[in-house]
Amino acid sequence: MIQYHNPVLLKETLQGLKIQPQGVYIDVTYGGGGHSRGIIDKLNDNGRLYGFDQDADAYKNRIDDFRFKLIAANFRHLKQYLKYYSVIEVDGILADFGVSSHQFNEGSRGFSIREEGRLDMRMNQSQDLDAYEVLNQYSVEALSKLFFNYGELRNSKKVAELIANTRIISDIKTTKDLIDLLEPLVPQRFKIKVLAKIFQAIRIEVNDELAVLKTFLEQATEILKPGGRIVCISYHSLEDRLVKRFIKNGNFEGEEEKDFYGNSTNPLIKIGKLRVPSIEEIKINSRARSAKLRIAEKK
Repeated sequence: MIQYHNPVLLKETLQGLKIQPQGVYIDVTYGGGGHSRGIIDKLNDNGRLYGFDQDADAYKNRIDDFRFKLIAANFRHLKQYLKYYSVIEVDGILADFGVSSHQFNEGSRGFSIREEGRLDMRMNQSQDLDAYEVLNQYSVEALSKLFFNYGELRNSKKVAELIANTRIISDIKTTKDLIDLLEPLVPQRFKIKVLAKIFQAIRIEVNDELAVLKTFLEQATEILKPGGRIVCISYHSLEDRLVKRFIKNGNFEGEEEKDFYGNSTNPLIKIGKLRVPSIEEIKINSRARSAKLRIAEKK
């Protein structure tokens, strides 16, 4: 069994889903199965839980239970795979968008600024595009754009130019290579924060994370039963902004859409306030510190 982090905001997640013992639930970011185990403990023999994870490592922690099925796929294909299993509508959906501790701690995966490894960052290790290709093949313009849009870096052009000039001499192969070449541009007191933003931007590009998130939210809303709940846990402002806008307005532009009679077309209702981890939880699991949980219910 592979060691993953403790499930973030577990109590709040289970409360937010308002689990019915005989219901059908989806955990689209299975990981180590922590949230899924909490859900399945509340189901009776008629209840069902489906997990999604494109990372092959997740299968080493899959739950052995007749009520559970783990699907090896990206959750952007949610409706397609559920239809295959004759699941048309569900009572609740959970999405925890964070990178798992296992992925961060496994140096060979290339996610972490603290662990040396090949520049990879693929959630799905069978896909072609990885961090190595992004850094060594993308144009200066493309790199600058992704650092600005996904890392919110003001000096994105300088970072992109430095990378382009460096790779002329030698390919940028490892996380250490990237960190070493960025040192001159990063003030020491902001080093961790800036590097984390750069790694985040590359990871989002490699995994097409924001497009996947949008597709997921639209599909999730379609398959939820009236009264069904969706719980989303985000870890940075780009994710949380999309979730917040979609729950509030039913779209990602941030403006309410209305029908001919002036009624809102948003199929969701916000449930409660934004939830964040307690001080006690952060002490136990430091990677929970940036988590934000939002809940919505289908009308």
